[in-house]
Amino acid sequence: MSDLIEQIVQVLKEQVVQDTVVPRNIRRAAEQAIEVLLDESKEPAVRAADAIAILEEVSEDPNMPMHTRTIIWEVLGALEQVK
Repeated sequence: MSDLIEQIVQVLKEQVVQDTVVPRNIRRAAEQAIEVLLDESKEPAVRAADAIAILEEVSEDPNMPMHTRTIIWEVLGALEQVK
């Protein structure tokens, strides 16, 4: 697995999934994105695209704390660089 994907998974785990201030549905979406990114049966670009779709869906959630939204946007930017 690429270093970039590993870094993205770490950020999602540490800064979104484990943050109890983040609403449950957003933590769940981050967990789904992590599962998709760790699925080595697919190409990295496909995994990144699937994770982007999951995270974009929740990125506009009005209940998301601003610091979490910033993290999600940074993760989306990093995922777009995965080839």
